[in-house]
Amino acid sequence: MTASIKDRVAIIGMGCTKFGELWDKSRVDLIVESATEAYEDAGVEQKDIQAAWVGNYYDTSGLTGMALAGPLRLQYKPVTRIENACATASDALRNASYAVAAGIYDLVLVLGVEKIKDQGFSGLAVRNLDMTGLMFSMTMPGMFAMLATRYFDHYGIAPDDGKRMLAHVSMKSHHNGTLNPRAHFRREVSIEQIMKAPIIAWPLGLFDCCGVSDGSAAAVIVPAKDAKKYRDDAVYIKALQMNVAPGDGTTSTKYDFLHVEPTYRAGIAAYAEAGIKNPREEISMAEVHDCFSITEAVTMEDLQFSERGKVKEDIESGFFDLDGGLPVQPDGGLKCFGHPIGATGLRMIYEMYKQLQGKAGERQIKDPKLGLTHNLGGQPPHCTIFAGIFGLL
Repeated sequence: MTASIKDRVAIIGMGCTKFGELWDKSRVDLIVESATEAYEDAGVEQKDIQAAWVGNYYDTSGLTGMALAGPLRLQYKPVTRIENACATASDALRNASYAVAAGIYDLVLVLGVEKIKDQGFSGLAVRNLDMTGLMFSMTMPGMFAMLATRYFDHYGIAPDDGKRMLAHVSMKSHHNGTLNPRAHFRREVSIEQIMKAPIIAWPLGLFDCCGVSDGSAAAVIVPAKDAKKYRDDAVYIKALQMNVAPGDGTTSTKYDFLHVEPTYRAGIAAYAEAGIKNPREEISMAEVHDCFSITEAVTMEDLQFSERGKVKEDIESGFFDLDGGLPVQPDGGLKCFGHPIGATGLRMIYEMYKQLQGKAGERQIKDPKLGLTHNLGGQPPHCTIFAGIFGLL
């Protein structure tokens, strides 16, 4: 039996840059900005940091811990670089938290950063080497569109009705993004605009796909027993779970393109670790990996927020809206922040942190108790999944 992380580690400070096309800022600028906010929020100084973990995916100038040690001038401290696809920043927090829970360190910095726009990355082209050694090419929109077409067909949803369901997902997130000054895209978009937008990979249109952006986020963590020394409203880690598919989904006819099995299993493990029996009722809010609108919809079922085949009713009833029973993407999600891969996971946790403290401004959720974050790194048939749960004592 594995030990639980529940209530053993606390987040005492966080920082997050604005996400977007940040042509006037370098990777170093973003690191310094998010780290400085996190230090100030925690009431600590850089000299107090005992170790650090940095999440970074694309930036070839930062392939080691020097990606963080250099910009922050961390003097001869242990710095570990983490890469785990779209779960990179979340996994950096996970690794750092285990070190703190083990009693190795008492004050640790975790930071995720990505500077993608300067590299001309479009977010569309993908070339993968499967675990079998079979080389294949597939765009990300094309792969996730298969989730949508299969879902519509299996549950008997007419194409226009399915597109309208997905449009509500994006409309909701765009509304939330207008309330967040750090979001990349801050404009209301109607369901009709979304449905009439140019198709990227049917049925996914322009507004069904998240954008590409630059950004950074950071956290300062300590053992839970020390949290009150720093602040009264520290946020405590209730669960940190990773689940990695064996990589056979693209070569097996058994994969149904109706769900993402690692998400389902990571959710079960996270709920068990946090002591949650009824996720739909006990989770107050969630930031999930909405790289595409269909991903968010299917994730609602995989995380047991909706019954299988019933997410359409929950989406269209407003259950996942900001004023609904279980707000999802209260900060606007990947849809409005874009996806600087090395930073996204911590950006999600930053939102949970602010919401739990009652400091989310216009988008503040009433009396939140527990927040969940979820990352999907890869494609539906084979991916790395993170599921984390956060709350107050």
